[in-house]
Amino acid sequence: MKNNSTYKKLTRREKEILKWEKERRKPKRNLYFVYLVLIISLIYATDEIASQIGTLMKTEIANDLFAKFGESSVGVLDILSMIVVPFQALGLIYRPLADKLGRKLFLIINTFGMSVAMLVIFLSGNLYLYFAGACLVQFFIPHDMHVVYIMESSPSKHRARIYSVIKFFANMSVMLIPLLRKLLMKDASQWRMVFFIPAVVGIITSLIALLTARETDTFIESRLKYLRKTEDEIKAERRAENAQGGLIPALKFALKHKQLRWLYITAAFTNIGFIATLNYQVVLSYGYAQNFVQNGLFKNLGEEVMNAVSTGPVTTALFMFPVGSAIAQVIMGFISDSKGRKTAAVVTAFDCLLSFILFTVGARLAWEPYLVGFFCGAFIGSYYTTNDVLIMMIGESSPTNLRSSTMSAQFIVTALGVVISYGVSLPLVTILGNTFMGVVCFGLLVPGFIIALFLLAKKTHETKGINMDTVTGCEWD
Repeated sequence: MKNNSTYKKLTRREKEILKWEKERRKPKRNLYFVYLVLIISLIYATDEIASQIGTLMKTEIANDLFAKFGESSVGVLDILSMIVVPFQALGLIYRPLADKLGRKLFLIINTFGMSVAMLVIFLSGNLYLYFAGACLVQFFIPHDMHVVYIMESSPSKHRARIYSVIKFFANMSVMLIPLLRKLLMKDASQWRMVFFIPAVVGIITSLIALLTARETDTFIESRLKYLRKTEDEIKAERRAENAQGGLIPALKFALKHKQLRWLYITAAFTNIGFIATLNYQVVLSYGYAQNFVQNGLFKNLGEEVMNAVSTGPVTTALFMFPVGSAIAQVIMGFISDSKGRKTAAVVTAFDCLLSFILFTVGARLAWEPYLVGFFCGAFIGSYYTTNDVLIMMIGESSPTNLRSSTMSAQFIVTALGVVISYGVSLPLVTILGNTFMGVVCFGLLVPGFIIALFLLAKKTHETKGINMDTVTGCEWD
C-alpha cells in the first residue's frame, strides 16, 4: 500500500516505476482497441470543431466586433488575433511534458480546456472575454495528443488508414456547425449561440476519456526503460542530445538529423499559405456578396447583403464543407498505407491547390452553394492532410522518448512560414479590404506548396511501415 513505511522510503524514481508497472498490469478488456478508437474519435471531433468553429463564423464575428471598420473588419480582427501568439508559444513548452508525464493526462486536459474555451466565447459579452476564449482555444488545440495516441496504439501497417477513418468522422462532425447556424442564427449577430453545444459535448467527452482511456503501452515501456537506467547512462544520453522529452533537446535532435531537419523545413513552406486556412469563410462570403452586388441584387457590400449571405448561401455551402474535408482525409489514409507517405503528400497537395481555385472561382461566380462548399472543404481537408502526413512522418522518424517533443518542436521552425503568411497578408487585406482576401491567399499558398513538394521529393525519405518502438531517428543520416 502507498501509505506504508516501505513505500515512503522509496525514491521518487522508484515510486514512478511502481506507478507505471501498475498501469502496465491493468488488463485490456475485449475489443479495447475498438473502444479506444471510439473515444479518440469523439476527442478528435471536439478538436476539429474547436479548430474550425471560429473560422466558419469569422465574417460574422469580424463584422459584429469591428463593424465601424467596414470593409477592413477581417483585417483588423486578424491583427488583434496576434495576441494569441504568446499562448501558442506557451504551448510549445507545455506539450513536451507528455514525454515525461504520460499521454492520457494531456489528452484529457486538452479536450476539457478547448471545450471550456468555447464556453467562454459563448458567454462573451464584450471583446475582452471573446479574446480570452480565443486565446484558450489556441493554447489547447495545437497539441493533438489524440494523434500521438493513434500512432502509438495502431498496428503499423494500418496506422494511416485508422488515422484517416478517425479523421473522417472528426471532419464530418464539423457539419454540426452549419446545422447550428441554421437552427440558432436568425441573423448574423447571433453567432455566439453556435459555440454552446460543442462546448458541452466536449466537456462530457473529456470526462468519458478520464474514466475509460488507458495510457499507451509504447509510452509505458519507454518510460520504464528510461527510469531503470543508471545515472551514468542518463548523463550519456543527455550528452548525446537524446533526453527523455523536452523542447530544447527535441529541437537539437531534429536539427542534427537530416530526415527530421528537412521535414521541419518542408512543413515551414506549407505554412506560408496558412492565412488561407483562417479566411476561407471570408473568401466564401465576400465571393457571393460581390456577385450579388454585381448582378444588381444589392447596391453595395453593406450590412444587408452580408446578413443575406451569412444566413443564405454561406450556411448552405458549409453543410458540404465537412464532406469535402472528410473525403480528402480518407483518400490520404489509404494512399499513405498502400503507396507511401510521400505519395500521399503529393496527391493531397495537388488536391489542395485545385480545390482552392475551384472554390474561390465558384463563390465569385455564385455556383451552387453545395458544390462550392464541397470544394472549400476539400481545400481545407487537403491542406491539413498534407501537414498531417508531414507530422506523421516526423513522429515516425523520432524515438519514443522524444516523439511528442519533436512533434511539438516542429512548430518553432514552421512558425517561420506562418510569420511570412501573416506579415504579407495582414497589411494587404487591411489596406485593400476583405474582398481581396482570395487573391492574397492564392499568392501565398501556391508558391509555398510548390517549394514544399520539391523538398519532400528530393530531401526526405519514406517512413511507411517504420517500427515505432525501435526507430532511433538516425536511420537516414
